[in-house]
Amino acid sequence: MKLSVVIPCYNEEGNVRPLLEACVATFKDLSSFELIFVNDGSRDGTWAALKELYAQRPCAMKLVNFSRNFGKEAAMYAGMQKASGEYVSLLDADLQQSPQIVLDMVEFLDLNPDYDCVAAYQETRHEGKFTTWCKKTFYRMMDRICDISLHEGASDFRTFRRGVAESILSVKECYRFSKGIFSWVGFNTHFIPYEAQERHSGATNWSFWKLLKYALDGIISYTTFPLKVSTFTGGLMALLSLIYMVVVVVQKLAFGIDIPGYPTIIVLILLIGGLQMITLGIIGEYIARIYIQGKHRPLYIAKEYLSTQEEGEQDAGHSL
Repeated sequence: MKLSVVIPCYNEEGNVRPLLEACVATFKDLSSFELIFVNDGSRDGTWAALKELYAQRPCAMKLVNFSRNFGKEAAMYAGMQKASGEYVSLLDADLQQSPQIVLDMVEFLDLNPDYDCVAAYQETRHEGKFTTWCKKTFYRMMDRICDISLHEGASDFRTFRRGVAESILSVKECYRFSKGIFSWVGFNTHFIPYEAQERHSGATNWSFWKLLKYALDGIISYTTFPLKVSTFTGGLMALLSLIYMVVVVVQKLAFGIDIPGYPTIIVLILLIGGLQMITLGIIGEYIARIYIQGKHRPLYIAKEYLSTQEEGEQDAGHSL
């Protein structure tokens, strides 16, 4: 198999057919390709639409139906596990990412054997100024506080060789931050700009708060910087407290100034107590991830799996 295209789907009933038609038209000259649709617990008729397409056998297809919504990261992982191609591509189902760019990525890898991956980044974002600023700030901050380097604007939209896919699958993490994983596994990556198109149908599932949570997951997954900040803040507060104690003693002994005690004590208690709660919260986030990881729950559970190809193993889920 030359190319495996992994397509996570969540409430994409109106998009799967035009996307499949676009892929078939674009990849028709490839020696072989397969489309792997992963239905991530959609609440609309996405699974029914996929099974209808599957029955028509327009190309080599694999369908994975999750028992519930496990998230895009789990969907990409499941798709990569089912992929059998020499190249693996990750493609969104909303037609914002063109299959033609995937074909360009494949041609680049064919002509450049020294590169292992081609990743697309948005050179121009059609988003609000505040959202754009937040994303740029996130990438700059991650570059400064993490050991890995994230290319600004780079998304999951990329094509890579089989060895890269196997390396990604070997990363056994429950809290998966794909951008960090791609960077962490290494390999030579070529970045190309692309312009995201308008969604063909439906509305995006990514709100500002979901993006913020995803960013925080990335920070906690790939740096202990928040813990270092807590340590630094604690040391700074201890130093300031010591200085303040010296000031109070000098004022009392040298100048005989009455020091108002009650307001000062209340303010210090509230300030230090607040900092302690923030520090405990940061520590708790890291401990929670250790707790969840230690349960070794499967990253996803597949309720149904269909394939137009013969396979030796068709399992329901995989533990991490």
